[in-house]
Order: sequence, then structure tokens, then C-alpha cells
Amino acid sequence: MRQAAIPASAPPPILAPPVRPLGQWAFDVLLWGGIAILLAISFGPAELSKLPKLFANSENMREFGHQFLRPDFGEWKLFVAQMWLTIQIALWGTCLAIVLAVPLGLMAARNVSPPFIQLPVRRLMDIIRSVPDLVVGMVFIVAVGLGPFAGVMALAFNTGGVLGKLFSEAVEAIDKGPVEGVRATGAAPLHEIVWGVIPQVAPHWTSYALYRFESNSRSATVLGLIGAGGIGQVLFDSLNSFNYSRVSAIALIIIVAVSCIDILSQTIRRRLT
Repeated sequence: MRQAAIPASAPPPILAPPVRPLGQWAFDVLLWGGIAILLAISFGPAELSKLPKLFANSENMREFGHQFLRPDFGEWKLFVAQMWLTIQIALWGTCLAIVLAVPLGLMAARNVSPPFIQLPVRRLMDIIRSVPDLVVGMVFIVAVGLGPFAGVMALAFNTGGVLGKLFSEAVEAIDKGPVEGVRATGAAPLHEIVWGVIPQVAPHWTSYALYRFESNSRSATVLGLIGAGGIGQVLFDSLNSFNYSRVSAIALIIIVAVSCIDILSQTIRRRLT
């Protein structure tokens, strides 16, 4: 009895490589070509021709490095106290920014607020974010005088605009299901936000706030240069007196403090996810 011939399995079809549409290809060429042209145009104004001077003045760099590699911790108690003050400025600035950013973020979200509220709030946040910290700090120094409070308010103002933008984007990315479920019970719009929106965005908001706290710990140092308190003021005085050994000690304390804040923030973010 002859067995039926088993047909050989057909070879897998050879798929042709995907072909990108001409429009996408042209857009990529224009985008990256435009960036390359912009870099070429910016070469002169950015003074990149001075790059060899980094190695030409080797004697000056060697003298600077010699002092910088010998940090002077003789006033370490002052440095630590001022660094702790800088962290407190950053903490309060971030907390006040969160209080400002929560309503701004909700009002700027397209899926929560009507256009006549959302659009003006977005433009307001653009204005807030576009003003540098140092300018805002000078305004508050004029208003309230020198000291940490001016630094707190400067950080709160600028960070409020940044967090408001991030908070609104998180709200726009939520799942509509829980919100519609709350709405189906006949709840008010405020209840929809409290029970349908906030639980979904709370982990993201917390992560953004922690990241901005890390950034504000560095920004508060810069604000000290204009008299807003903290270790930045001590750093500025050391730079003006060319005491690079003291500058090195201050820089190391700032690095240690910011690194500890970063580790703590990462630990908290991991617990939230």
C-alpha cells in the first residue's frame, strides 16, 4: 500500500523591508539638516574657536588645580550649616510650588478644563517658566530684602510653573474609565477630580515634585550668589577672594548633599512605583 506523499513545507515568505513615505523622509532630512546648519551658524557666536585655549594656559590651570585638589575644611561647621539652610530653602520652595502647581495643572489640562480656562492658564505658565530664577530672586530681594525668604519665593514661583506644566501633562494622560465611573454615580465635577483623577496622577506628581526638589537644591545654591541666603553666598565670597581651597571644600559638601538627596528621592520613587 503506497503512502500518500507528504507535501514539503512551503518556505517562509520573504518580507520586503518597510519603505518610509516620502513625506517622512523629507521631514527627517529637513530636521537633521536644519540642526546641522544651525550648529554651523552658531560656531562663531558660541566662540568654539577658543577650545584650544583650554590646553594653552596650562600653567594657570595647573595652579588652579593644585589649590582645588587641596580642599580646606577649616570652617566645615559653617559650610554644613549653610548647606542645611540651602536644603531648607529648596524644601520650602518646592512645597509652595506644589501648592501653586496643583490648581494650575488641573486648570491647564485639556481633558479637565474648558478652553477659556485652559488656554490662559497655559500662557501664564509659559510666562512663569520663561523668567530666570536669578531675575525672580532679584525681584523678591527688592520686595522683602536679603535673606532666605527671597530664595524660597523665587524657587516657588519658577518651580510652580514647571510643575504645573508637568502636572497638566500627567492629567491629560490618565485613563478615562475611572473618571467616567465616578461620573456615572452622579458625582459632581469636583468629586470626579478627587476620586477619578488624583489617584491616577498622584505617583507621577510625587515623582515630578521629588525631581524638582533635587533641582532646587542646586538652584538654591545659585540664588545665594545674589544674597538669597544659603551656601551660595559663602561660595561667592570664596570665589571673589580667589580662595580655591575653600571653594573646593564647599563644592564637595554640595556634591555630597545633592547626592544624598538624589539617593533618597530614588528610594521614595521606587516605593511609589
